[in-house]
Amino acid sequence: MIPSFNKIITFPLVILIRFYQWFISPLLPKNCRYEPTCSHYMVKALQVHGPFKGFWLGVKRIARCHPWGGSGYDPVPPKNHNHN
Repeated sequence: MIPSFNKIITFPLVILIRFYQWFISPLLPKNCRYEPTCSHYMVKALQVHGPFKGFWLGVKRIARCHPWGGSGYDPVPPKNHNHN
């Protein structure tokens, strides 16, 4: 039941990000300093880590994307399956 709950919560967030990618982002100058872009990172983080941790990882990434932050290749970390 938990995976379906996560998908129900994640789906609208992904739709909002896709809307941004398709309709808003093309109108803006290219600003993201990372690869993958922040919006692609957010979608992948949501898909890999679920709505809560994935959203938090995406927000942290967006907060780092500024002229004094980092840049370059920054993939979504893999899901940790080691629950001790």
